[in-house]
Amino acid sequence: MTDDELKALVANLAVAQDRTDAQMAANAVQMAKTDAKLNRLAEMYGGVGNSQGAARDQIDAQLAANAAQMAKTDAKLDRLAEMYGGVGNSQGAVTEEFYYNSLKADPVLAGMRFDIIDKNVTRSHAGLEDEFDLILVNGREVFVVEVKYKAHKRDLERLLNKKAVNFRNLFPEHASRRQRFALAAFHIHDELKQAALGRGVTVLQRKGDVIETLAA
Repeated sequence: MTDDELKALVANLAVAQDRTDAQMAANAVQMAKTDAKLNRLAEMYGGVGNSQGAARDQIDAQLAANAAQMAKTDAKLDRLAEMYGGVGNSQGAVTEEFYYNSLKADPVLAGMRFDIIDKNVTRSHAGLEDEFDLILVNGREVFVVEVKYKAHKRDLERLLNKKAVNFRNLFPEHASRRQRFALAAFHIHDELKQAALGRGVTVLQRKGDVIETLAA
């Protein structure tokens, strides 16, 4: 996949996610209205006497109609959830592909050239298993890169508190190398960026067709 194709795909995914978010918000409003209707009908039902059979029939019919509407809304939400998950997975795959292809073409990170770059490396040992998005290796250093379409604080915590620890345990062959960690994303807000740099994590972000590296 070329960089132009990647850019077009990312743009389309962003539009799809915005539409999905808007539809989910609209459905939430509709469900709130339905709940309010049901509450009013329940109050009406409580005030209807035994002699008012016709009114009860109308209420039952309205309750059935509202139940049908809620079922349709639930079905819509289920479909949207599937779409939302698919969009998220596609965005993550595109982001990984962009950083992998870019670093493979020019394997320089934080001013250092690397000899090897691996993608989606899974290793299991003694009951411990983990997967690492990108690993770059040269004679003296190893860089472990966590890739996210949109980075969050929990991603930084997970990288430092889980990924870093697991990497050291799962890859003892790199014990003699300086081990460094990076967070790569298409979207990362300034506060998180500064937090990462302050904790020794290099930040990679996309600037047009190239990678901008903020070395920790």
